[in-house]
Amino acid sequence: MSTNFEFIDIKRIEPETKPISARKVDFGEIYETQNIDSVKEQSSRCLDCGNPYCEWKCPLHNYIPDWLKLAQEGSIQEAADLCHETNSFPEICGRICPQEKLCEGACTLNTGYEAVTIGQIEKYITDKALAEGWKPKKYIENFSAQTVSIIGAGPAGLACAENLIRRGVNCTVYDRYSEIGGLLTYGIPEFKLEKKVVLKRRELLEELGVKFVLNYEVNDARMSEIEHKSDAVFLGLGTYESIKGNISGDKKDGVVEALPYLVKNTEYLMSDEDAESINFSGKNVVVLGGGDTAMDCVRTAIRQQAKSVTCVYRRDRDNMPGSEKEIKHAIEEGVEFLFNSQPLEIIGNGKVRQLKIGQTKLGKPDSSGRRKPILVEGSEKTLEIDKLVIAFGYQADQQSFVSKNDIRVSERGLIALENKKYKYQTSNPKFFAGGDMIIGSSLAVHAIAHGRDAAKEIIKFLKT
Repeated sequence: MSTNFEFIDIKRIEPETKPISARKVDFGEIYETQNIDSVKEQSSRCLDCGNPYCEWKCPLHNYIPDWLKLAQEGSIQEAADLCHETNSFPEICGRICPQEKLCEGACTLNTGYEAVTIGQIEKYITDKALAEGWKPKKYIENFSAQTVSIIGAGPAGLACAENLIRRGVNCTVYDRYSEIGGLLTYGIPEFKLEKKVVLKRRELLEELGVKFVLNYEVNDARMSEIEHKSDAVFLGLGTYESIKGNISGDKKDGVVEALPYLVKNTEYLMSDEDAESINFSGKNVVVLGGGDTAMDCVRTAIRQQAKSVTCVYRRDRDNMPGSEKEIKHAIEEGVEFLFNSQPLEIIGNGKVRQLKIGQTKLGKPDSSGRRKPILVEGSEKTLEIDKLVIAFGYQADQQSFVSKNDIRVSERGLIALENKKYKYQTSNPKFFAGGDMIIGSSLAVHAIAHGRDAAKEIIKFLKT
C-alpha cells in the first residue's frame, strides 16, 4: 500500500546501460529493458503534488502524476491511453527529451531527493502497451468531407496528422525523404532512437487513415496543386539549413556539416548504402559545437571506430546547451572535451590537417542572455586532425512557395504567425504552421505540441 513517503526509502534508479565496450561498437539504444517491478517501484516515488510542477514544465503539459499512478498499479494500457491524450508520441519523447531540463528538472523531489524517472517510465508505458497490441483510439469514427494537406513528416507534421485523423479529418502528409520522421529519423542516431520505433508509428498512423506521399519534393507547381485540392494546409518543414561558423578554411576537404554526416550514416544503417564518404574509422575527428547535434556527431564517430574524437566548445560545461545526460554518455564513451576553446582557423593544403584554437573566458551576457566568450590573447594552439564536423545547429531554409502564397516571414526567415483569429494560422488564412519553422531550431517536444494544437485550430477553421 502506498504511503506517499516511498521516495524516502526508494532511491532514483534508472535502467542499466549496456557495457561501454558494447556501446562503442553498437548503434542500438544504450539502455537495457526495464521490468514492470522496477517501473512500479520508481512510479511509487511520485508525490502526486496538488499543483504538479512536472506537468507545467512539460511543453505538452502531460498528465504525468496520473499516468505514473496507473503505471504503479500495473495498468499499462490505461496509462498509454492517458499519455496519448496530450502526447502523440510518448515513446519518442521518453527517449529523446532532455527531461532533466523539463519535467524531471521541475520534480519536487529535487529539493533534497532525486527526481522520479519520468522519461524512462513514459518510454516503458508505450513500448509495453504496443507490444501487447494496444493502439491509439479515434475520437470520431466517421471522416468529414474536408481534407488537410501537411507538408513535412517531422514531429510537428506527424502530430498534426495524428490529432486530425483521430478527430475524423482526412489528411495527407508529403515529405521529401523516403521515410517519415524528419530529423527524428535522419538527424537523431539509432543509439538514442531506434528507427523501428518511428516505423511502428508510421504503421499506426496509416492504420488510423493517414496517407503518406514520400520521396516527394514540394516545389511551387506541386504546392499549387496541393493547395487547390486542400481545405487547409499545415507547414511543418523544420529547419534544415546548417548554421555556418565562418571559420577560415572551412571549405577544405575533410570538413563536413553535421546534418549531412548524420543523414548519410542513418541512410547507411537503414538501407546498407555505401557510406565510405562519411566513415571516420581510424581518423582523428573534431566536432565543433555544444548542443545535442554535436553530441550526436561525437557519439556517432565513436561508433564508427574513429581513432580519437574531440568536442571543441567555446564556453564551459555549465553553459553547454545540450542535454546533460548526452554529455555524460559521450564522456563515458571516450569523447574528449575542450571547453572554453574557440576555433580560429582550419589549416591544410586543400585538405584539413590542423585546427587552430584559442582559449576563451566568459564575459558579460550578450543579447541572448548567455555569457559571451572572449578570446584570451596569446592562447592559440593547434590540434592535429583528419576530419572536422561543424555542428552549430540549424536555421530556416525558406521555400519559394511560402512567399508565392503570401505567407509572411520574419527577419530570421521564420514563418510569422500574425493572424489572431486562430493560433498557428499564417498571414494566408488557409495555411497554418508549427515547429522549428516558427520558433527556430528547438526540441521535438515543442514541435509535437505545435502540431497537436494547430490541428485543433485547423478543425475550428474548417467548421467556419
